[in-house]
Amino acid sequence: MSTDLKSRLKADLITARKGRDKLRTLVLSTALSEVRNKEIDTRIDIDDAGVIAVISKGIKQRKDAADQMRAAGREELASIEDGQSAVLAEYLPVGLSEAEVREIVRKAVAGGANQMGALMGVVMPQIRGRFDGTAANRIVREELESI
Repeated sequence: MSTDLKSRLKADLITARKGRDKLRTLVLSTALSEVRNKEIDTRIDIDDAGVIAVISKGIKQRKDAADQMRAAGREELASIEDGQSAVLAEYLPVGLSEAEVREIVRKAVAGGANQMGALMGVVMPQIRGRFDGTAANRIVREELESI
């Protein structure tokens, strides 16, 4: 069974190949390969949430690589990584603002979660793929300090 997002990735890969778009072809084929590897590891077909997790991980890896390349003075390689991140970002759901995440954190605190681990456990499933985890961690810390 193929998920909607996985089907969209496959269809866009075919379009990119027909259009001889090397960047999109590389990025989409790599993403689909990572999805397939995840399915092999877990021995189940992953749903859209699983595909989003794989895509989010790919974006994070590319951003980290771009930062390292910029630190090494290789701006041309960093811009390639940024381009790949941008292609993958098209497949993520609409992002959340910091205010929206802060509201989710406040609701979780009101619901009884008052420890860092418990709070992150409640917040992350709601924001995964739509907001950066590092920034969410910072917001959670700020909200815990204000209690």
